[in-house]
Amino acid sequence: MSLKHIAHLIVVICITTSLIPVVTSAKETPTIRSETAILIDGKTGQVLYEKNSSEEMYPASITKIATALMAVKSNKMDEMVTVSENARAAEGTRVYLKEGETVPLDKLVKGMMINSGNDAAIAIAEHLSGDVESFSNELNEFLSEEVGVQNTHFVNPNGLFDKEHLTTAEDMAKITHYAMKNEEFRSLFGMKQMMWNGEDWETTLINHHRLLLDYDFVTGGKNGYVSKSGFTLVTTASKGDQELIAVTMKATDDKIAYQDTLNLLNYGFSDFTPVEFEKGTELGVVNQKKYSLSEDITLYQNDDYPIDLTLSNENQLVSVGNSYRSNLDLELLTTTSIESNAPEQKTEAKPVAQVKDEETESIFSSSTILYLGIGIFLFIIICLILGRSNTSVKRHRTFP
Repeated sequence: MSLKHIAHLIVVICITTSLIPVVTSAKETPTIRSETAILIDGKTGQVLYEKNSSEEMYPASITKIATALMAVKSNKMDEMVTVSENARAAEGTRVYLKEGETVPLDKLVKGMMINSGNDAAIAIAEHLSGDVESFSNELNEFLSEEVGVQNTHFVNPNGLFDKEHLTTAEDMAKITHYAMKNEEFRSLFGMKQMMWNGEDWETTLINHHRLLLDYDFVTGGKNGYVSKSGFTLVTTASKGDQELIAVTMKATDDKIAYQDTLNLLNYGFSDFTPVEFEKGTELGVVNQKKYSLSEDITLYQNDDYPIDLTLSNENQLVSVGNSYRSNLDLELLTTTSIESNAPEQKTEAKPVAQVKDEETESIFSSSTILYLGIGIFLFIIICLILGRSNTSVKRHRTFP
């Protein structure tokens, strides 16, 4: 074989191998430019990523997620609402309600979520509680006692700026996680558009959340903006059996908020391995009560941080891993009374199975072998070339 043919063969091999996918085990955390952010598993509440998620922020219109939840939980969605002058006069984005107009509560909630109607939010609050202040007090009580948030204080139902109107990315993720368990809320949260036939306005409302319109795996969302809050975004997404909730707050540009959210979702869907824990797995005995899992659950780990389950000092279900400690959904924990002389103890539950990606593993192992073989082959070819070159030099060398 001539040197020219050998060189041609090497070029072909290099081009071919460059097309082979390379599987790496490195898990890089996403780059997030929003001031605060969090990514949680939509089923268990496990934290997969967070950035300053406990810092208090102005939420803007993502407040309306909590208002919609209150409306759905009221079981009054089929009632008719009479629009007040106060609701009609709301500032910002609206659905242009007319004073005295009667609208079904269900329609107002959809107008609030799809078109971010501030007037609809006021009408909802007044119908449920009589006035905005009473509604806000009831909402805060519900969020604290039922949802379990600790750093949220709302003074209105729509998120218009008030220095006392505060929440955190962590709390907004918890609120959304709680709300998504309700099928009625889940359905309206994912609505992309609706016909609006009001007394003063007829149009087709298009959801303001761009990812909901452009990505099939995005199942719901709410965006927000006032100058003091920056751009805020809550997004739910689903692929296969996995559900995610992403929250970003105080982005300086709406494009940043959306890109941060996509980065979080891509990270959650691609960089974690599911691990399973069985129903009945025991977690400890405290005050003559045995704590165990109420159902089979799936958690997610990356290569560097194995996942364990345990009880916190407050006897809450906690996952430890991925460099985060997560308080999981309380419904995943059950208690059973036992004999009074049983010793108190807490244990770490280990997963019963790790759902391995066999396709990825086989690609990795086969590509490794292939690269090793190609490397050896190229080494031999190079040695042959060098050998032929040395021989050629010797044959043509002349001596004085």
